Amino acid sequence: MSFKDSLYPRARIPYGTWGTSFFPAWQTSALAEVNIGQFAAESMNRILGLRRVPTAALDYLILGSTIPWHWKFWNAPMLAATFGRRIPGYHLEQACATGLQATLAAAAQVEGHGGDVVGVLTFDRTSDSPVGVFPERRAYERTFALNDVWENFGFDPATGKAMIATAGAAARKHKLDRREVDEVVFYRYQQYFEAKQSGFLDRVCVPLDILNLQGKLMGRIDQDTGVRQITMEALGGMRELDTCVTGGGQTHAADGMATLLVTTQERAAELSPRPEIDIRLVARTETRANPGLMPEAPSLAVQKLFAQTGFTMKDIAVAKCHNPFAVNDVIFSKLLNHDWKEVNRTGCSLVWGHPQGPTLTRSLIEGLEEAVDLGGGLVLLFGCAAGDVGIAAIFEVGDRARAGKTDRRTQ
Repeated sequence: MSFKDSLYPRARIPYGTWGTSFFPAWQTSALAEVNIGQFAAESMNRILGLRRVPTAALDYLILGSTIPWHWKFWNAPMLAATFGRRIPGYHLEQACATGLQATLAAAAQVEGHGGDVVGVLTFDRTSDSPVGVFPERRAYERTFALNDVWENFGFDPATGKAMIATAGAAARKHKLDRREVDEVVFYRYQQYFEAKQSGFLDRVCVPLDILNLQGKLMGRIDQDTGVRQITMEALGGMRELDTCVTGGGQTHAADGMATLLVTTQERAAELSPRPEIDIRLVARTETRANPGLMPEAPSLAVQKLFAQTGFTMKDIAVAKCHNPFAVNDVIFSKLLNHDWKEVNRTGCSLVWGHPQGPTLTRSLIEGLEEAVDLGGGLVLLFGCAAGDVGIAAIFEVGDRARAGKTDRRTQ
């Protein structure tokens, strides 16, 4: 490896102080009936409690979501009230890249001494998204009613096309084979079920109860309800919605939340159950593909990141990506000359769903857990965002700095 300097030398992610809900497919759980922001904050409180991290340790919050929710105007101050403390913070969004951007923003906050323990909380509810009425100067109508998140998915103002059309266009540009795309889908499902059977997902996903205002149980989120068993025969029989794109070869809308902490090296050692594990952010970048070619943007971002750092895929221990279309993975394999079987080994958003805000946060948590299992190494996280945006970042999981120290919680 040739890149030694981190853009974020002070910031660390304390191992094991994270967690994510399962991601139920939209309208399949009680999450469709709750305020997702309040649920996310309550769940973060619950997860931190399970991780034995006191909320009193937090001094800043970075929130990330993409779909309007009641009280969103009040963002971090409103959700901080769940902790019973007046924690400052703010909200950001960048479509599907939100989960990673929130983590990068938290690292920048630590670097700028804006907070020593920054909580990252990302969430979204695609179920029953609200109606919004907007003035629209670029249309004949005086106002335009956007009554569902699907209408956003179906129309890119820059190209006038739906997101699914970007997958078909990219498949044609790179001359993809439908059979290989179906093989990627089938393999991704097998990776997910293997991770689930091994107990890996139990270390990442936390079962969460949903309570009404009276504190009565409305439901329990304890599985990714959009995941199903699938066969190559079934995939092969699906109708193409666009070139190499079928109902099986794209993700599904979902609801959920995910949280992690970003802090200093010293505080990470105090908060983590395994202080010998050192997790730092090494480098990050963004790029844009040509209009209407969103699925190739993540690969372009990785190429740009490697050009900046000198790394190659041979240096990467764990590669995780947001792949709303299986087409994304095949294009990555071609452009990076890398076996797609070596990506997303513990599951991915193609399978477990896409709530948008927390998608890349969950991918990052899974990637860091996998790297710890492997004894450390570089974790590459990348994905696309609405339109033609690609984002990528490299994290390093090591144990050199504090090797051999005892868990503070057992002393």
